[in-house]
Amino acid sequence: MEWTKGLVRLDGEPLDPSALEGKVVLVVNVASKCGFTGQYDGLQALWKARQDEGLVILGVPCNQFGSQEPGQAEEIVTFCRVNYGVDFPLLEKQNVNGSKRSKLYDYLVSSEVGGGKNIRWNFEKFVVDRSGKVVGRFGSMTKPDSSSLKEVLDKALGS
Repeated sequence: MEWTKGLVRLDGEPLDPSALEGKVVLVVNVASKCGFTGQYDGLQALWKARQDEGLVILGVPCNQFGSQEPGQAEEIVTFCRVNYGVDFPLLEKQNVNGSKRSKLYDYLVSSEVGGGKNIRWNFEKFVVDRSGKVVGRFGSMTKPDSSSLKEVLDKALGS
């Protein structure tokens, strides 16, 4: 799957594309100093509950909204692990909007579901099915345990 190539983990190492092959991926632009940061709890719970079914959560730190992710990689990892127990993959900090938008977010936003619309704020969510098709987009207000997100994940996971 082309969209999985060139992804870099927060520790600077490449993310092996095979880690996403055949998986359902929930991509979330995250920030440590945001009113929605508490969603890390729900994302971690979702990851723990559904990773055996083939769900991967990718957290993508972004500092484009109110400078709410100012930290460097080590600070971000420490914050996420200590405060929320996060152990799902975190990617390197990326731009999700503008002329420097990352290739990942180009793919998500330009998909039919993405509709070409900019990311509005932190903790916006995209669901990519096992074949690499973007099948869901949810705003920041949609919590990880929401019924609307669960419905799309259930369908994508075949549950």
